[in-house]
Amino acid sequence: MLGEPQAVDLDPLSLESALLRAAVGDYAAEAAVLLLAESGHWLPRLQAAGLIAIALDADAIDGGPWAAVQWADLDGALRTGVIGGSGGQLRLLRAAASLAEGQPVDLADLTAGLDRDELVLLLAAVAHAAGSHEHDDGAGASTGPVVPWPRRD
Repeated sequence: MLGEPQAVDLDPLSLESALLRAAVGDYAAEAAVLLLAESGHWLPRLQAAGLIAIALDADAIDGGPWAAVQWADLDGALRTGVIGGSGGQLRLLRAAASLAEGQPVDLADLTAGLDRDELVLLLAAVAHAAGSHEHDDGAGASTGPVVPWPRRD
């Protein structure tokens, strides 16, 4: 008998796709997923810790699964050491939780503890959440995001 699909069964690209599939259309939720994915640190750790739930959707156009970070379980996982990271990585996780679920975040603390690359990710996430990637110049031409996501290697 086959068991329920688990997030640990997905490769990194499929996991990111499943998370984005569930977030599409909600810019803040999309930004949270992209922030976690672009950081390179969090998705594998959340996946390994069982903090990402997946569901199959036979009606999906591409037949792929949907996934969601279990945001409410993050504090407990951090407190017990199930997941962890550097100061900057933890700040990006808190920023993602704030974007996705409205969890409060102290902007002074958040920004003070980020290195330049992490700051670029945060700014790109905020720009995405604001919908800047969809803005146009008034004549119908795209102006591009205020802060674009960095190119992946």
